[in-house]
Amino acid sequence: MALGKATAVVIGSFPLGESDRVVTFFSRERGKIRGVAKAARRMRSRFSGALELLTVGHLVFFDGGRSDLVQVDHFDVIHPFDRVRDDLERLGQAAWMAECVGRLTGDRDPNPAVYGLLLRGLKSLELGIAPRRVAVVFGLRCIEALGHRLRIDACVLCGRRRPADRGPVPVDVEGGGTVCAGCAAGADLLHLDAGSLATLRRLRGLSWEEATGSRLGRAGRELRELLERQVGGLIGQPTRTSRFVREIERFSPILGGEERQ
Repeated sequence: MALGKATAVVIGSFPLGESDRVVTFFSRERGKIRGVAKAARRMRSRFSGALELLTVGHLVFFDGGRSDLVQVDHFDVIHPFDRVRDDLERLGQAAWMAECVGRLTGDRDPNPAVYGLLLRGLKSLELGIAPRRVAVVFGLRCIEALGHRLRIDACVLCGRRRPADRGPVPVDVEGGGTVCAGCAAGADLLHLDAGSLATLRRLRGLSWEEATGSRLGRAGRELRELLERQVGGLIGQPTRTSRFVREIERFSPILGGEERQ
């Protein structure tokens, strides 16, 4: 049985049997790793609280090569991101980010860019940057890092160049980008405000710090909806965390934390 090591983030888990837990990690070196943590749910487990969602740590595991699941031996905490878990808005958006990584990537398929984005997103949430804004910037870059960038400079159906931004812009998310008025006629498409499309274009040209430091206003809600539609289309169903996020935002006194600094 081979010994494996990786620096990884806990992106999900569920109970197994009476005392075990199946944990999903995302690492820079090996991509997504799923493993069984024996007796992790016992009061005196050697894992203690190390396997909490979003925790970054050194993972040591045994891989028998006969199953998709490895055997988790140790997970030594490097950074717990407990400040993210202690706030419902931050936790909701962080859980959505973790679910995107978990469901859009394959097992043992390393993607250092996505790993780096996830850590940047968690650090930004921990610093108190508006949660929805962080999730939007993360989602746009994660989607693009995985090769699903939407085309917004022309109609994806006929190739006609888009006129200057004005009015609602139809977007064929499954088709890969914006659609002209002629091709959109009669189709049930998502419509983005021209300002939201301009914000999307602007965010693509900014550094992470510049993008997460920019107020999104109304565009934040529309771009979040666009991302939810795109991720849902790629995985074949809505994300599990989207309802949780909507409920939190519904009771928030501010627009998804957008005004919180």
